[in-house]
Amino acid sequence: MFRYAKLGGLFHQLSMTASSSPPAQIQVSSAQDFTYTPPAAAHNAQQILVKPNLGYPEPHPATVSPAVLRQVLRGLRRVAPDAEIMIVEGVCSAVPLSEIVKIHGITDLLDEGMRILDADTLPTIDYPNRSPNPVRFQTMIAPAILQTVDCRISVGTLKRTHLKGEPLISASLKNLYGLFPRANYKARSPNSRGQLHRPSVPAVLQDVYGCIGYLFDGAIVDATRKYFSQDWKPNKPPNTRTAIDCDRVIWGEDLIAVDRHACLTCDEPIPDYLAAIEHQRSPG
Repeated sequence: MFRYAKLGGLFHQLSMTASSSPPAQIQVSSAQDFTYTPPAAAHNAQQILVKPNLGYPEPHPATVSPAVLRQVLRGLRRVAPDAEIMIVEGVCSAVPLSEIVKIHGITDLLDEGMRILDADTLPTIDYPNRSPNPVRFQTMIAPAILQTVDCRISVGTLKRTHLKGEPLISASLKNLYGLFPRANYKARSPNSRGQLHRPSVPAVLQDVYGCIGYLFDGAIVDATRKYFSQDWKPNKPPNTRTAIDCDRVIWGEDLIAVDRHACLTCDEPIPDYLAAIEHQRSPG
């Protein structure tokens, strides 16, 4: 049984139960068997934006695995053979994006119609918050290209970190933090987006969805290995973090539904921000 929710003229199908079996619009496979099925918006698209989690020079699961990203790009190319596919990321590290993609071997995954763009260097616009109850931001600054491409895909990883002593689940929605320019959202460190941690990341994520998250046509969560850290920085010393095998890739067209099912699949608690967003976009 499903309900349909409306936000800004877009309808999303949401599961009404926390079943362990995926709703019809969510797909799950082992990493070895993963073959990406793109959303309808990708078919014969002329421009596709892919936002992978590549913000650190650290390997999977701190960032998306190249094997999963390769399958995503192959799936998109199958349904959009002539598309310009732009891989857009804004790092949260002192290491520049050009070096990070070399470290992870991302350039080896690209064909002639694919290119990598640094989100921090792109022209930006203000995106109004379509949430009926903005938490902090009435508008948020993000790349203008989000409104011009035909299809937008978020490729996140499943992570549980800790910020101010509280657990934080990151997946396809939290992955969008890399799209916000550090010049506008930095705090004490110029390498991160400290303004997006106030009053809290779970609160700001509701604004992220209301400003740009609803635009996304598809989401993939790489849960091949589940990331766990005692703090919030994936580039801290190894004794603060662990990786737990989950061997799952979860994907679909709705970021919130995909993130919810990724948590269910890999035995993580459903974060409150997902329920808050579902409530905000439900009828009435």
